[in-house]
Amino acid sequence: MNPFQKNDSKETLFLPVSTEEVPPRPPSFPKQPSPKICGSNYPLSIVFIVVNEFCERFSYYGMKAVLTLYFLYFLHWSENTSTSVYHAFSSLCYFTPILGAAIADSWTIIYLSLVYVLGHVIKSMGALPILGGQMLHTVLSMVGLSLIALGTGGIKPCVAAFGGDQFEEKHAEERTRYFSVFYLSINAGSLISTFVTPMLRGDVQCFGKDCYALAFGVPGLLMLIALGKCSGAKETNNH
Repeated sequence: MNPFQKNDSKETLFLPVSTEEVPPRPPSFPKQPSPKICGSNYPLSIVFIVVNEFCERFSYYGMKAVLTLYFLYFLHWSENTSTSVYHAFSSLCYFTPILGAAIADSWTIIYLSLVYVLGHVIKSMGALPILGGQMLHTVLSMVGLSLIALGTGGIKPCVAAFGGDQFEEKHAEERTRYFSVFYLSINAGSLISTFVTPMLRGDVQCFGKDCYALAFGVPGLLMLIALGKCSGAKETNNH
């Protein structure tokens, strides 16, 4: 027997032939380029992203600027308790980016921004003197801070990457400049908020006391604006 002889079986000689017609593939249309800023190579969506980051950083650092004072003089906690909760909150904000990175996509930013805004609303409600007593204020404050930590940490690893994805590979120089403006907006929002938010607390009186509700509410309003800008960036990117 020839060892090199091909052994054809009946199965290989009589293969069934499908009579079904393969449907033609739909024609693939070229991807439309995203709208640009004034005819430049910068996508229009990065404007929304930069404004989003400014508002988000203003929101976060503005709230933190008066957080310890809120613990001490509104909730009447001791210095040790106030310091412990403050640092626990800060630690949680830097732990939750792990969750955001695991599920990172453009929709994650919007969903967690909603959580972020909800946290600010609950935190502001907890700072209203006429709403309940000490226990309710404490519960609302802890729930609000937990949601804020989830929101700010969850979107942290997503926003910068989302902005970089708006650029084509051939526009690497413009992308580098975008990141410079992006980080400028982060520092600008953080710096301005540390001056403005304490003024809202001390210079405005709410129910005869320092207005912590306003100091927490204005950052929450800016976070709501940031959510709108983020949604605008998503819609611009889709078009």
